[in-house]
Amino acid sequence: MRHIQKLTKAEEEIMQMIWDMGETSVSQLIDRMDEPKPPHSSVSSIVRILEKKEFVNHRQEGRSFVYFPAIAKSDYSRFSIKRLVSNYFEGSMNELVSFLVKENDLSLTELEEIKQQLKKQ
Repeated sequence: MRHIQKLTKAEEEIMQMIWDMGETSVSQLIDRMDEPKPPHSSVSSIVRILEKKEFVNHRQEGRSFVYFPAIAKSDYSRFSIKRLVSNYFEGSMNELVSFLVKENDLSLTELEEIKQQLKKQ
């Protein structure tokens, strides 16, 4: 798999929308955004950055571009989790799970479900 780059908060927000929509134009992205809507040029710039980072591709339809994901959301999720574990939990998934349990972000039932899913794999 190719090298995945970290996204900025703004890039990730737009990428989440592209993953949700599947295919979209810049105008359609802006339509889905909350008020106050950002300028078309700002959203277009971010989408071009996403394309440069190889997160999206495009095809031309008439006078506009339709953008679509070039990387699966699951691949970026995997990259993000590995980065989180590496940067904040000394590379240990056990440390991450321990943290989540201690912070009550993960119930024992959820922990057991995760264990069962891991056994299946």
